[in-house]
Amino acid sequence: AQETPAFPELTGEAEADLVVIGGGYTGCSAALKAAELGASARLIEADEIGSGGSGRNVGLANAGLRLPPEDINAELGAETGSRLSQLLAGAPEMVFSLIKKHAIQCEPENNGTLHCAHAPSGLKDLQRRYAQLTAIGAPVELLPREEAIQRTGSEAVHGALFDPRAGTTQPLAYVRGPARAAASPGALLHGHSPATAISRDGGTWHVATPKGSIRAKHLIMATNAYAQEISGYDAPQVIPVHYFQAATDPLPGPLLKKILPYKEGCWDTALVMSSWRLDQGGRLVIGGMGALNHFGSALHRSWLPRKLAALYPDLKAVKLHSHWHGRIAMTTEHLPKILDLQGGYACFGYSGRGIGPGTLFGTAIAEALLTGNRACLPVPPAQGHSIPFAGLRSAYYETGATLTHLISDR
Repeated sequence: AQETPAFPELTGEAEADLVVIGGGYTGCSAALKAAELGASARLIEADEIGSGGSGRNVGLANAGLRLPPEDINAELGAETGSRLSQLLAGAPEMVFSLIKKHAIQCEPENNGTLHCAHAPSGLKDLQRRYAQLTAIGAPVELLPREEAIQRTGSEAVHGALFDPRAGTTQPLAYVRGPARAAASPGALLHGHSPATAISRDGGTWHVATPKGSIRAKHLIMATNAYAQEISGYDAPQVIPVHYFQAATDPLPGPLLKKILPYKEGCWDTALVMSSWRLDQGGRLVIGGMGALNHFGSALHRSWLPRKLAALYPDLKAVKLHSHWHGRIAMTTEHLPKILDLQGGYACFGYSGRGIGPGTLFGTAIAEALLTGNRACLPVPPAQGHSIPFAGLRSAYYETGATLTHLISDR
């Protein structure tokens, strides 16, 4: 990642208008907004900024959520759902404007994304999404198989939904960019400073770390799928889903003219989905569902080269390296949530869409807390949240990915 700012560990006692826990897209966007509003902000991250799901992201800055608009309305109601879809339609523009404004070195490519039909059956899903998205004014295009093959360079796709609003970034560099930008106007960010205890007394939050503490009027919990045990605070339940990726060496020029010639990012309609994109160095980054610290790790690792070869037979002999995986925070509805903490908010559950929604939600939550204008929140805050059998649901996803990759090995 080209953005490499360093953030010191928190030591000693500190005071701020806002304390943010979690150094991902949500937390760093919140700290940046607070600094822009002239508020004093402190952000603490248990590891390094971007070390969680944000830095391990696929790198697609998409508009909207995984759910199509009518499904969102069915869960939230027409008014709230339509407003959320409208706000998230502008999330990629927000991301790329932020990149330009702060000169973030994160390999931005605002050339759109392609949601690819993995089989003829996948076209039905794309047709349904196309109908719903165009009904609310989204400038998406449903590409026939021939054009999808030309745009991807792969004969394994059976059509695609093109969204020109979207694009790709280097995900770790993108999260570090707002962190660096937030520090410039006055926010103070701290790495290797896990919250160990949280309490509230007389309208003031007290957050302890191993070597320091922060007193603040407002608090944002932005740990998402990487919540750790904190005394005095019960993290909202999510369904952790794992996603792993790897990269090729830089591809030769003739292949780059054929494979993703317009540099759109791609993902497919398969239940156990895959994704792929090119970085600016000409490497193909490809991934799929599954954890690499799980008993199915060997299956996942052996499946990925086969998937690459199925997409691009010319890459059959190309080696994959730099394997990594991260956690996605799912909710049962596949919708992000804001939890009211009375003087603070917890935000979580982007369900696989972190870059745009994380930027939008983090910015909006900071503004709502610091200005008192709750109307800018993308969704109404909930007073409580629970997910029955979250661990079993997580195991279901991991087992499904493992079995899918096992079956494809035969």
